[in-house]
Amino acid sequence: NNYKIKNLSLINFSFEFFAVDVAAGIAHEALFSNHGQSCCAGSRTYVHEKIYDQFVAKATALAKARKVGNPFDETVKQGPQIDEEMMNKVLGYIESGKQQGAKLQCGGKRIGNVGFFIEPTIFSDVNDKMKIAQEEIFGPVQSIFKFSSLEEIIDRANDVEYGLAAGVITNDINKAMKFVRNVNAGSVWINCYDAVLPQTPFGGYKLSGIGRELGKDGLDSYLETKTVAMKYV
Repeated sequence: NNYKIKNLSLINFSFEFFAVDVAAGIAHEALFSNHGQSCCAGSRTYVHEKIYDQFVAKATALAKARKVGNPFDETVKQGPQIDEEMMNKVLGYIESGKQQGAKLQCGGKRIGNVGFFIEPTIFSDVNDKMKIAQEEIFGPVQSIFKFSSLEEIIDRANDVEYGLAAGVITNDINKAMKFVRNVNAGSVWINCYDAVLPQTPFGGYKLSGIGRELGKDGLDSYLETKTVAMKYV
C-alpha cells in the first residue's frame, strides 16, 4: 500500500542456556540469507555475556566459511549485492563501524573488481549508539553485542526508531515470553527466524510501517468498510 512506511530493522538475542553452535547457526542464517538484503535481516545480534566469546568465535567461523560467488552455482551461499549503489552504501557502513570503534572479526571488504560482492562481515564489541547499530545496513554485516540480563536487553532492543521483527534463542520459555510481551516488534520468532506464513500478519511497530501484510489483517487493507443504518417504519 502506498501509505505504508518502509519496514526496517530488528534484533536477535541468545541466552546462556542454549547450545552455542545452534544459536550461532540460527543467527547466521537470520542475517546472511539473501546477503542481508531483507527488510527483517537480523543485523543486530545480542548475546549473553557468559557465552559471548564462544558465540563470536563460532559466528566468525561460519562467516569465513560462507562461499561467495556466482549465485547460479549451487555450492555458493552468497551472491552480489543488488547494485553498485547498495554495495557502496554497505561498505560505507562497514567503514563507519571501524571508525566508531567496533572490532572487525572478519570480512569488511569488496571482493574483486567485477560485480558487487562483499565479504561476509562480523563486528564484535559494538555499541548501541553506533551507526551500524541504529540504521539498516541491508547487507552481509552482522553486529554482535553483549548483554547481562533480560530487563537490560528489553530496554536496549526497544531503543531504536524501528520495530519490524525480533528473534529470541533460549530454552527458558518464561524468559522468551517475557521478551515477547515487552519488545516493540511486529513479529517475534522463538528459536527460529523469518518464520513468515501466508496466514500470519507481518508488519512493524514505530517507523517500521503502518498496517500489516498477509493474514486477515493484510486482506483488510484491500477492503472498504461501509456502515448502514436503517429505521424500521
